Amino acid sequence: MSTHHPIAVVGAGLGGLTLARVLHLNGIESAVFDLDASPTARTQGGMLDIHEDSGQAALRAAGLHDEFRAVIHRGGEAMRILDQTTTVRMAEDGEGGTRPEVDRGVLRDLLLGSLPDGTVRWGAKVIGVRTLEDSRHEVTFGDGRTITADLLIGADGAWSKVRPLVSDATPAYLDLSFVEAHLLDADIRHPESAAVVGNGMMFALAEGHGFLAHRTPDGSLHVYAALRTPADWATSGPIDFTDAEAAKASLLEHFDGWDERLRALIADADGALVARPVHALPVGHRWDRVLGVTLLGDAAHLMSPFAGEGANLAMLDGAELATAIAAHPDDIEKALTTYEQSLFPRSEAAAAASAQNLDLCFAPHAPQPLVDQMAFYRAAAETAMANAND
Repeated sequence: MSTHHPIAVVGAGLGGLTLARVLHLNGIESAVFDLDASPTARTQGGMLDIHEDSGQAALRAAGLHDEFRAVIHRGGEAMRILDQTTTVRMAEDGEGGTRPEVDRGVLRDLLLGSLPDGTVRWGAKVIGVRTLEDSRHEVTFGDGRTITADLLIGADGAWSKVRPLVSDATPAYLDLSFVEAHLLDADIRHPESAAVVGNGMMFALAEGHGFLAHRTPDGSLHVYAALRTPADWATSGPIDFTDAEAAKASLLEHFDGWDERLRALIADADGALVARPVHALPVGHRWDRVLGVTLLGDAAHLMSPFAGEGANLAMLDGAELATAIAAHPDDIEKALTTYEQSLFPRSEAAAAASAQNLDLCFAPHAPQPLVDQMAFYRAAAETAMANAND
């Protein structure tokens, strides 16, 4: 037996949940399918800075902005840029900022809690998607179940199963890999590392490699060591990530000569190190209109994290798609056309900025290019504020 849904969403990440929430506020039912066995099946990642014109706009559309403000990480907007000797090249205390930080898992829970029970169907791993002769779309799950949908929305991330219905594009490796690590209860157990990272985000950069770290609300440090590496480095390279201590020793060879307080971000890490190769879809990825199907978030515009736009755009995508559907309930194709006309140029601009920022973070003479970029942004913001006050 196959179950039919007028609107089916694949993926219960931030974008898919924002979509479902705004649809719900407009009296429109949707069914969301996610491969995780439950909402708590895995951790949801680290901190997100939520931008005023994208992520926060989406939360306002979802009627959740006040609830969001109640769970932000106070002081988390602070930022430090260091070189490999820990010399501070730029520092901001984050006071008066417009991009508050929030834990991704907390934000996801906020969105989940705003939906009617049963909206999300857990344990639904998609193994196949196809278009039927009547233009409906069929989704097959790993347990043999199938559903059909009049409107199928791919919110299923980088390796989307829905994307092939509209595009043959696949994510490409960006010659950069992260190695993720955690230092728990940092102020007590790792005070020197806590001091180096500061109260918010820290970049410590040199040509081709560096550290990105941030403090979480529970006092832990979430760390990424970044390296320019070949495509197969994370899976079949010289580091055995199944042996935490051996992996630490091998990884630290790439940071010979770095200040010991930075090397300690790896040497003293609690638990396993996890390699995370960085991929992106082509800048300007778009597709021709396909009846009854569209994409949002990373499924539509996967990019590196160096513009801080991934989660923000996913949420804005979800809110704008839901708003378009609510505005054109009897003409879904018009709704999808309206949505995609805004989606494509917006995501292209963000992807281009992300690609540029990745290159400057690991360019020769790093971290100076990033320092210069941040100074430019600060000056532009100050000019805009002065003009607004005139």
